[in-house]
Amino acid sequence: MEQRQVAVPVADLLDAPEGRRARQVVMGQHVEILGNGDGWCHVRALADGYVGYLCSSMLGKAEEVTHRVTARSTHIYPEADFKVREIAALSHGSRFTVLREVGRFFAAPQGFVPKAHVAPLNPPERDPVTVAARFEGTPYLWGGNSGFGIDCSGLVQAACLACGIDCPGDSGMQAEALGREIGPGEALRRNDLLFWKGHVAWVVDEATLLHANVFHMAVAFEGLGEAITRIEAQGDGPVTVRKRLEIFE
Repeated sequence: MEQRQVAVPVADLLDAPEGRRARQVVMGQHVEILGNGDGWCHVRALADGYVGYLCSSMLGKAEEVTHRVTARSTHIYPEADFKVREIAALSHGSRFTVLREVGRFFAAPQGFVPKAHVAPLNPPERDPVTVAARFEGTPYLWGGNSGFGIDCSGLVQAACLACGIDCPGDSGMQAEALGREIGPGEALRRNDLLFWKGHVAWVVDEATLLHANVFHMAVAFEGLGEAITRIEAQGDGPVTVRKRLEIFE
């Protein structure tokens, strides 16, 4: 099937043409075209297999990408100059092809990106919680997958993908697909995941969680015991499963 590339900083992946946001994709991510018509493309995101609809104008020709944005967000400029007006803001996870280095910038087909905010696609990062922590303070956004707005499963996916870990887009699918279940007698440790019905959080250490949540309306650190008690008290129930990613066994 034909492949295309996201050509805008962030695009809502809709459940139907003119429908509701299901998830998001960011610049440089590749999608597979399942069908198109009336200005819309039915696509499958290659990063996680998520299916939805994008405006055709948001897609460009699929090209090889070499680098990714590692900061929560950055800017792209028309020149290799921090003082000129930026073209656009780019989210964490955005991908592009580096053509050459120009001082403190990488030149890409779209413009110039600060080298301090960028890394090659390989090797991947090694610690998902470190990646997720860069999103601290990011506003909560249902279905969000970017440094401008993100939800609980988006935060898990962003950190996993940066570390080369395949990860579905929704928390229910993540609970099934990621890692192995942690037994009741096993202590939690960094990079474990706690799942509730409709929610997921990173374990930072034995006393702390990191998650995108509606209570804070942001990505926030929270005491583990405090979060478990609060979430159950607000009617969302207890933790349903605890998972450990295979790479941390």
